[in-house]
Amino acid sequence: MSSVAPPSVRAMADNRSALFFVQTPYHGKHGARSDHFGNQEHIKHHAHYPAVYAAPGPGKAKRASRRHLRGDESDEDMDTDFSQSTGTGNVGIMMLTGQVHAVERRFWARETSTDWWDHIVLRIWDDSQWLRTFRMRKGTFMELCDLLSPALRCMNTKMRAALTVEKQVAIALWKLATPDSYPSVRNQFGVGKSTVGAAVMQVATAIKHLLISRVVTLGNVQVIVDGFAAMGFPNCGGAIDRTHIPILALEHQAGEYINCKGYFSIVLQALMDHKGHFTNINVGWLGKVHDARIFRNSVLFQKLQEGTFFPDRKITVGAVEMPIVILGDPAYPLMPWLMKPYTGSLDSSQELFNYRLSKCRMVVECAFGRLKAHWRSLLTRLDLSETNISIVITACCACHNICESKEEWW
Repeated sequence: MSSVAPPSVRAMADNRSALFFVQTPYHGKHGARSDHFGNQEHIKHHAHYPAVYAAPGPGKAKRASRRHLRGDESDEDMDTDFSQSTGTGNVGIMMLTGQVHAVERRFWARETSTDWWDHIVLRIWDDSQWLRTFRMRKGTFMELCDLLSPALRCMNTKMRAALTVEKQVAIALWKLATPDSYPSVRNQFGVGKSTVGAAVMQVATAIKHLLISRVVTLGNVQVIVDGFAAMGFPNCGGAIDRTHIPILALEHQAGEYINCKGYFSIVLQALMDHKGHFTNINVGWLGKVHDARIFRNSVLFQKLQEGTFFPDRKITVGAVEMPIVILGDPAYPLMPWLMKPYTGSLDSSQELFNYRLSKCRMVVECAFGRLKAHWRSLLTRLDLSETNISIVITACCACHNICESKEEWW
């Protein structure tokens, strides 16, 4: 005599479409999520859907036990995903007999706290704390956020609220001003590690596109000339030099990045005014390249050669008409508009010339020191691509000028 399942069970077994809801929604191995910036990211597990597994029956458990004693246990004896091992028609029967177990998937988003930023930094900190941490006062920080807002403002998504402009800028400034790692900054602001990297590059790119032409500029030439004249050198419009920014060895042509000091670097060449503000920068040359070659291939050299960088203001020194000049070290070529120190055996007048030139040129060395002291990520080996390294260095130069113009030192 054959046993017949109750009508309710038969109905559930036959109506497979009604039972489909208990299976794990499976659309491939990947799902999708949105990050803080509203972008889609792929994830390798489902966050909100339970997976249904079939427990082995009594017969299968005995067979597994015997195989285990023989030492030839296989993966088939383990719990398997229901969607791969069992047809949909048997779901109802197995649920009624207690052989189906729902296993909750783990969530892809970890719970974090933003109380430090929201309630302490924004509400409690005074200007001295802002200066030590972000290298600028709160008022300057908010002005910077307003300037960058057109490029950084994001829309909220159904998944989560977007990062505010202020928080993006704060993350970027913290990372640039300290040698902290990405996980350290992540924990500080309660965001993901990838979010920190994205915020740094988005803020740096926004600074390059929106602010660099407004911040790194020549300004009032007569004020600069008067400033250098007070230091001892007449009709001088700036001092030029270069510095090496350490980087990790890149995959291609790594040997070309090794500088004369023996480490991998990218070169920053800069022209400064009498206060140590950047008036022209050139970033991206390999560390091995000589200073004179970098200079001759720069836009600055071309403009100075054509006489279009400075206004046509000449003074008479002895019997010679002297245009506005820039000052460089012995590595640079001697030009009608570029003065460099005398070398060899010197008389008293030449020594005096070298002394005044070096005194004025020291503003570049001091400015590079302040740049790296404020934005200490430039002292560590930047772990970025070649393109992104140049963007970050450019952003640091712009932030340097902003802070120096407001005399915000710490």
